[in-house]
Amino acid sequence: MPQEISLRDVPGLVGREVGVSDWITVSQATIDGFADATFDHQFIHTDPARAAAETSFGGTIAHGFLSLSLLSAMNYNCLPRVREQTMGINYGFDKVRFMTPVKSGARVRGRFTMAQARFRGGGMLMVTYDVTVEIENERKPALTATWLTIIQFDPKDRPDDL
Repeated sequence: MPQEISLRDVPGLVGREVGVSDWITVSQATIDGFADATFDHQFIHTDPARAAAETSFGGTIAHGFLSLSLLSAMNYNCLPRVREQTMGINYGFDKVRFMTPVKSGARVRGRFTMAQARFRGGGMLMVTYDVTVEIENERKPALTATWLTIIQFDPKDRPDDL
């Protein structure tokens, strides 16, 4: 996939895998930082000894929302930038399913398939991605999601035939 595409290229990508990110290590320090930022210090995330003794995980696991929030970094890492884009907006999710816990120290990556792209008004293109966050050496993914984003651009840059 090229690093940069034009608005005209986007409709042709619907139904195609458009990016696979690099691996990201989810360290205990990352998990602890997320716990601090979200005030979620449940022991399964922040107490390795207790999580090893009292859970079936063998240690701490990342917050599901931490795994979800990594999609932004994964997006920037692997999706082509639309040349005419002036701003990108996270519009939300239609569906998120947390499938497998991400253990501290595991590596994850995102896999993005463009499910839909439709123009909204003169200067916005809504792009929907089917996303999977994979865990290295795990059969099941950490999560699957349907992610809605908006590409904002100057209306004069919209191709006349789209």
